[in-house]
Amino acid sequence: MKRISHCLSPAHRVLVSALLSALLLTASACQKTDEVPAPAQLLPPDKMVNLLVELHTLEARVESAGLTPDSSRALFRQEQKKIYWRHEVSDSTFTQSFRYYAIQGQELNKLYKSVVDSLATLEK
Repeated sequence: MKRISHCLSPAHRVLVSALLSALLLTASACQKTDEVPAPAQLLPPDKMVNLLVELHTLEARVESAGLTPDSSRALFRQEQKKIYWRHEVSDSTFTQSFRYYAIQGQELNKLYKSVVDSLATLEK
């Protein structure tokens, strides 16, 4: 059976990936928002959006490269580190910020609305 991802263009894969990530993370945020303090180095929303746009674009490029799963994962991690370096962000700062926004359901929704809008603009 043909995977559905082969039917989508790389740009559409990015949009689907971004939407699914937002949906899954919003649904999985089970802690109360008032119980979770913001991390000391919380990334501002605009920086998170820029990072997420680049990461989802990278994900689509890697998936469409036709590499083996191990090679795809290695390439993604290598390029992910470059993105973090370019934005002067550590992977732990990004992860902590992402988790914080995920727990703050509405905040993550706002972030991903901007991510999807940005990806749609890039697709044009």
